[in-house]
Amino acid sequence: MKEVTTIKLSMASDIATISLSRPEIRNAFNEVMIREITSAFREIEKDESIRAVILKGEGKTFCAGADLNWMRDVAGYSFEQNYEESYRLSQCFYTIYTCTKPTIAVVHGAAIGGANGLLAACDIAICDDDTVFSLSEVKIGIVPACISPYVIKRVGEYGARELMLTGRRINGKEAEHYRLVNKSLTDADLENYVNGITALLKTSGPKAIAQCKHLIDEVANNITLDEALAFTAHMIADIRASDEGQEGMAAFLGKRSPGWVK
Repeated sequence: MKEVTTIKLSMASDIATISLSRPEIRNAFNEVMIREITSAFREIEKDESIRAVILKGEGKTFCAGADLNWMRDVAGYSFEQNYEESYRLSQCFYTIYTCTKPTIAVVHGAAIGGANGLLAACDIAICDDDTVFSLSEVKIGIVPACISPYVIKRVGEYGARELMLTGRRINGKEAEHYRLVNKSLTDADLENYVNGITALLKTSGPKAIAQCKHLIDEVANNITLDEALAFTAHMIADIRASDEGQEGMAAFLGKRSPGWVK
C-alpha cells in the first residue's frame, strides 16, 4: 500500500486493523482519508492471509464526521465537483460493505454525521455505552445522502426517519436499541468482546465467510423468493463440492478441527 497520512494499517494474528489517525481533529474525514480508507480495504481484499478487518479511531473519538476545512472547500465547489467528491465518499462506503472479509467497527467517543456510514457499512458494529451518535446533517441544511443506504439497512425506514429528521444525539445503549450498532458495552468489556468475535470468525472457513456475505447480500437485496430457490440450492451444492467444504465436513464427521483453525 502507498504511504498514508490519515489512517494506520496494522496486522496481528491474521486480523487487519484500520485506525483513523487524525486524533487532533477527532478523526474527521476529508478527501484524503476517504481515498486512503478505500485503498486500504481494496488492498485487504486481495490478501488471502487476512481473516477479518477491524475499523476504529485513534484518540478520544471514533470519527467526528466531515473535516470542517474540507466542508468549507466543498461549499464553494460547482455541482460537478460536488458530485465527484460525493461519489468518492459513496464508493468508500460501498467498498467497506462489499469487502469479502468480515468487518467490525469498534466505536468510541462519538460518531457524528458521515461517521455513521463507516460503521453502518461494516458487518458488525460494537460501541461503548458512552459513545455519542448523531445523524445531524439536517441541522446544517443538508442530508445524510451517501450514508443512507447503509444506515437504513441497519435501523430500518422508521428508525431512520426519527434519527435523520431530528438529528438528535443518542448514546450507545440507544444506538443498540435502534440497531445502529450490534452491541453496546462498558469500556472495560469492549476489547474482550471484540477479541471474542474475531476468535469466532477465525474458526469459520474463510471462503465460506465470503460466500455467506454474498448469500446475505443477494437474498436481502437482489433476488425474489422464487429466484432464491435455484440460487441457494446452487450455492450450497457448489460449496459442498469445494475443497474447503469437503475439509469442513470431513473434520466435523471425524470430530477434529478443520485445517483453517490454527
